[in-house]
Parts: sequence; structure tokens; C-alpha cells
Amino acid sequence: MKRISFIILLMLSNLMVFSQTQTNERAKWFTDARFGMFIHWGIYSGAEGYWKGEKLRNDNDYAEWIYYRNRIEKEEYLTLLNRFDWDEINPEEWVILAKKAGMKYVTLTAKHHDGFGLWDSKVSNYDLGDYTNPKRDIVKELADACKKHGLKLGLYYSHWVDWEHEFGWDHNKELTGISPEQYDKYWQEKVMPQMRELLTNYGEISIFWFDMWIHHSQTVVTKEQLLQLKGLIRELQPNCLVNSRLGLSIEEDPDIDFKTLGDNSLGNKKEEFPWQSPATVAHSWGFHATDSEWKSTTSLLKALINNVSLNGNLMLNIGPRANGNVPFEIEQRLLEMGKWLEVSGESVYGARAFDLPKNQHDWGKITCKKTETGTTVYLHVFNWPLSKELYLTGIKTKPEKIYFLADKQKSPLKFDHSDVLTTIQLTEMQPDPYVSVIAVEYNREPENESGLAGKTSDGGVSLSPQNLFPGDETLSIIKKEKGGTVPEYASIKENKTLKWKIYVDKSSEKSIDISYSFQHNTENGLIKVKAVKKELIHNVSNSGKTIGEPNQNWVIDNFKSNRIGKIFFPEKGIYNIEVEFQPENNSEIRFQWIWIQ
Repeated sequence: MKRISFIILLMLSNLMVFSQTQTNERAKWFTDARFGMFIHWGIYSGAEGYWKGEKLRNDNDYAEWIYYRNRIEKEEYLTLLNRFDWDEINPEEWVILAKKAGMKYVTLTAKHHDGFGLWDSKVSNYDLGDYTNPKRDIVKELADACKKHGLKLGLYYSHWVDWEHEFGWDHNKELTGISPEQYDKYWQEKVMPQMRELLTNYGEISIFWFDMWIHHSQTVVTKEQLLQLKGLIRELQPNCLVNSRLGLSIEEDPDIDFKTLGDNSLGNKKEEFPWQSPATVAHSWGFHATDSEWKSTTSLLKALINNVSLNGNLMLNIGPRANGNVPFEIEQRLLEMGKWLEVSGESVYGARAFDLPKNQHDWGKITCKKTETGTTVYLHVFNWPLSKELYLTGIKTKPEKIYFLADKQKSPLKFDHSDVLTTIQLTEMQPDPYVSVIAVEYNREPENESGLAGKTSDGGVSLSPQNLFPGDETLSIIKKEKGGTVPEYASIKENKTLKWKIYVDKSSEKSIDISYSFQHNTENGLIKVKAVKKELIHNVSNSGKTIGEPNQNWVIDNFKSNRIGKIFFPEKGIYNIEVEFQPENNSEIRFQWIWIQ
């Protein structure tokens, strides 16, 4: 029995590891899709961010919160439905836009925090079925359109917050309080029956997207209630994906299908499980009449590519008006993204992160995909090098062919491969005005050299606390401050040795510069740079102060670049760079970077 128990425990342990670090069968389509549409639309769309002449009472301008922010009475809030032009509203147009944009799934706010349902719910009398004549069921219309046009359907359901139900969570209950029994009454009377309706009456639901942005332990919702809800989904639609904003993290419950990052938070590290960023084209999620913070098409494409390069998805929001129209600026950008994806989509759909550090190259991001004949690595060039040469550092395997993805003829680009550095000859003009993609084909999975600092577009190598090899978890990193006028740095107060690895592509002498701030008057501290059996010694000196922002008494510590000497590298190859910091009497050296060129 002990042996059997041990085997069962081991199997469960392995299951948890698999679920947390890999993609389960349900989510494989999701990691291939990479790009989806979010739709925030409801009664709040009729207000457009204003109530009786007053703007939303919060500087974040999230128009979908106006019911709560402006303390509107329920019956008055419902009068906003009079502004809706039901003859013009056609959810199929949203689906067609999503398809033209290259999106593979659509997620609609079936019930947002205001508690109002966009379907004809038999559970509640607070939904479109009760306030439209003839009755409209936007969930059904959208579901039918998704099926017709071959897109996956997702539904957003606000389970934790409900401003309409007597016992739903309203943040004013932080003042009045609510008993667990009262909240469970809302849960059993509204949440569970409505979820059963949505899971039963609208065909296949591919995603249920919940919006508890903090852990359930910080809310009125119990873990048991969340498991009850997830259990209903697994019972009625076993292939439906559930996101981590259910209130259970992937680490806590390996049955959660994907992690949801914060609103408009893009990925910053490679993950081995599915994840997604919900993002806006403007600022507000629901339509806001005076929203003008439109992101450019280029920045939106960079956001998508960034996430895919780290194994993530992007779900981009539209906030239609009360007549169903999508703002011109949003529609324009989505159509432009779709045109780009028509040409370069193979670098996004079904693509994954490549096994090199995320910021190794200053020109852009990398994705990859296995093919029938090997592996294709996609170089997304955000910044076209003025030198017309692009440096790809870290891949040992020689490419079979390199070409622009936009070139239907796949005309080969000239390149030189030397050990771990591939130098690609570019054209005078980039082939795409947004993001140009270079396909690099290998006849097998390419072999990488780990830990190398990448060669920059201007031919140098920048060594910083972020690209140490090996890394140093004991290093104290101080984030940038004062609007970035004080840069990020490593605080070093005792003897410390840091190491990097670089590739030199030919015999040459290179200058060594180091940037740091030092605010002490002693000059006995030392910095020693060692490479190729040579040692450069630099006496640390006071770097002084500077003005961070004119006319604001903005005095900050100065970070100064110091030329400390030159080192001759006798032949091409990989070299270790070792830097020893010797501050005197615990005086602080604020190390920023080393530049080699």
C-alpha cells in the first residue's frame, strides 16, 4: 500500500509539473492562435464616459466603470439603453473585423461588473432579453457569427464583482460588510445558473475569461466557490479554457489553462505555459468619447511579436459605440495589422520563443517554428540598422538560407556565418514599413551558445547586470528612479567579481568604457577588467552631480562614462570578461554598464 501511495503521489506530482510548465491538450489551439479580439460593450457604451455632463470620476477613464464611479442609480443607468440603435447593431461586423485583423478568437463581455447580461437570461431580469423589443441576444448573434466565419468564441463573465445584485460584491461593501452566507446567495442564485445557461445554450465556448485581478484569498470569494464554478465548466464544456483570473493561479491549480497578465501588461520573461496579455488600442476598454491615447499600428505589432517571442498571446480590445460602430482609429489599426499578418503571419501563428535571451539583440525580437525540413527562425527587425548589416549572435549552426518573409520569391540574402555570429547583408530600404521579418532556415534544430552578450547594431558589445554569465542572484539591482533620469544600476559596496562572455569576430584591439556613479571623496577604490591575460586597472573617482530636469531643482547623482583602456584580442573567438570591483570601506559603486568596441 505504501508503494502504491508513493506511485500515485509521484504521478500527481508529475501531472502538476507538466501542467505548470507545458501546454495541455485543451490549450494547444490557443498557443497556435496567438492573437484574439476582446470586446467591451454594454450599457456603459451608451454613456461614452460621461454622465449628466460629468466625466467619469477617475483619472484612469475606464468608461465601463461609470455606473460605479459616478454613483448612478440602477433605473437611471438603464435609461442609457435608449441611446442604442438596435437596427444598426450587428455583432457579425465585429467578427468580420476580427477575421480581417488576423485574429483567431473573439471574447465578449457577456456580463461585466455592472451585472447586466448581454443575453436573454432566465435567471435574472437584468439583461437584454428584458429591455429590448424585439428581444436581442448578443451572445447568440456573436456565437453564430464566430461559427460562420471560423473563429473561436470566448465569453467574459464577471463572477466576483456584480454591482446590481443585492449580495454581489460592490466595493462599497468594504464600508458595510457582507456575510459569507449573503455572498453565497448571490453565487448560487446568479453566478452558477447564469454560467450554466451560457455553457448550455450557445454551442462550443472555447474560453471563459474571468476578471478577478487579485488572489481569491483577498476577496469575499472562497476557493470552494471557484472550484464549484470551474467544475461546472469541466462538466458541461470540458474543452473550454479557463484563465487565471478565475482567482486561482497556475501554481495553485494546475488545471487552470492559461495565465492572464495585468491590463496592458506585456510579457517580460519567457514562460513554458500558455499566457496572455489583455490590451487596448486606446486607453479605456469601453468606448470613451474623449479617449485619444491611440497606440500606433507599429507599437501594437511590436506588442504582439514581443509576447509571441516569450510564448504568449495578445488579446486586443475594441470598445464599440452604442450603435455598434468601432472607432475609426481602432478599425484602421486592426486592418493594418491584418495586412501585415497576411504577409508575416507564419512568424506569429504556431510560433514560439527561441532559446536565446529576450534582449540579446537591440534590433528586435525572435520567434521560431519547426518545419518539415528543420527549423525556421524569424527575426523581427524593429529598428533597421543604418549599417545595412544585421548581427545575429548566439547560434552555432550555419543557416541554409536567409530571405525576407515579404519576398514571395524568397530571394536569398547574402550572409556570413562565423562560429556563433551570423552577419546578414540588408537592403537599403526595409521591405515593410511597420516591422520587417527575416526568415532564417536551418536543416535541423539550431544549436546555441548560451550566455553570450549580443553584438549591437553599431558594432559594439554592451555588458550590464542583465546579461551576466553566469548570473549573480546576490547582486543588488536598483530600479531606475525620478522618471528614468537616474538609470537602473547594480549597487556594489563590497568586493565583487562579475563575469560576461563575448564573441570577437576578428583579431582586433578594442576600447573598454565603464559607466558608474560614485558619490564619495575617497580615491582608493578600484575596478579591474580582465581579459586575454590582460588586466586594466581603474581608480574609482567621484562622478559628481547633475541636473536631471531643468528649472526644477532636480539634482541627481551623475553616472559618468570612463575610458579605462584597450585590450587586444589576438584572434576571433569566445572570450570571458571578468570585472572585479574593490570599493573602499563599504563605499558604494553604482555600476551601470561596460562598453566594448
